[in-house]
Amino acid sequence: MSSILMPESQVPFSLATHVAGEGEAVRAVLASGATCGGTENTLAAQEALKNLTGSPKVLLTNSGTAALELACLLLELGPGDEVILPSFTFSSCANSVALRGAIPVFVDIRPDTLNIDEQAISHAVTSATKAIMPVHYSGVAAEMNAVMAIAQEKGLAVIEDAAQGIGAFYKGQALGTIGAFGAISFHGTKNVSCGEGGALLINDARFFERAEVLWEKGTNRRRFMEGLTDKYTWVDIGSSFLPSEITAALLRVQLDNVGQITRNRLEIWNRYHTALQELEEEGLLRRPVVPSGCEGNGHIYGVIMKSSNMRDEALKQLRLDGVTATFHYVPLHSSPAGRRLGRTAGTMEVTDSIASRLLRLPLFSSITPEQQDRVIESLRNFCRSHVGHSS
Repeated sequence: MSSILMPESQVPFSLATHVAGEGEAVRAVLASGATCGGTENTLAAQEALKNLTGSPKVLLTNSGTAALELACLLLELGPGDEVILPSFTFSSCANSVALRGAIPVFVDIRPDTLNIDEQAISHAVTSATKAIMPVHYSGVAAEMNAVMAIAQEKGLAVIEDAAQGIGAFYKGQALGTIGAFGAISFHGTKNVSCGEGGALLINDARFFERAEVLWEKGTNRRRFMEGLTDKYTWVDIGSSFLPSEITAALLRVQLDNVGQITRNRLEIWNRYHTALQELEEEGLLRRPVVPSGCEGNGHIYGVIMKSSNMRDEALKQLRLDGVTATFHYVPLHSSPAGRRLGRTAGTMEVTDSIASRLLRLPLFSSITPEQQDRVIESLRNFCRSHVGHSS
């Protein structure tokens, strides 16, 4: 098996964030011998997330995907049920629905934030609809006031996919705390990371007790440990959602530094935004949009090129210049599994257009100003050399 080695001078697309104290925290867990999940570091990380977000109940999971799956279990989704979600998102959203035998219903996105088009949601609701799953793309909030109004009117639950949303807010409220559930990811590509990990924010007290049971493999272990029952046994469905204490220890240290991590990423994001303003004013690309009332976290910096051909050519040129840029999701409605397991409601005009023209630039905590200058200069040179050749 061979691999292509990246030149030393290549600007990588993403590198995991690391902070001081990670090694010591992990070594302490190893020295203790207590590596199974659910104890000291798990509890500390959950408490840190409660303090950060304001969510009344937080359960760590082994991934953001697992958090979505736990939410769908708690909603008791089943065959014939439907969940409305944007097509422009990761497969985990649709998988969490399809694994319950339910149907993911794909709708279009807004052209500004690339989040779910709230105007398309109402048209997608049927008698089978049980929930809406808005995705906060790039850590910029979906229009949650509108989403929640529709959910309340139609009697639907809301599962926020806030996988990219740690440290971001909508009208002063942390992403993931507005709907009944919020799923966060701590994958190695995320702002706060522990390799693989996630959390489910549970904002509706009706689900608190059962969530503990499902989280503990369907047992009453938590009540047993607290002396509330004399038997530790299987009482409900569930799965192995807990991360190890090693993962939780790494996450706990990262969460202690979330403020600085977010400020650093926003500084990098803003540097791109300022540098590329002229290209947008010249009509050569479109910069990302953060609406009033939304407080981003600098997770992704992506520009929209004038055409799919121009995007593809830009990717090639950036790579020739030693810059690893990339595109993003293949829309779920056009994927093999999406066509087989889901259904599409309404036009996908914006989704298809954006997916073919989006160009994501390198953004990670340790990127240097010199590396960023290389990215900016390469993109600037490409755009200006292609004036009049965007089709």
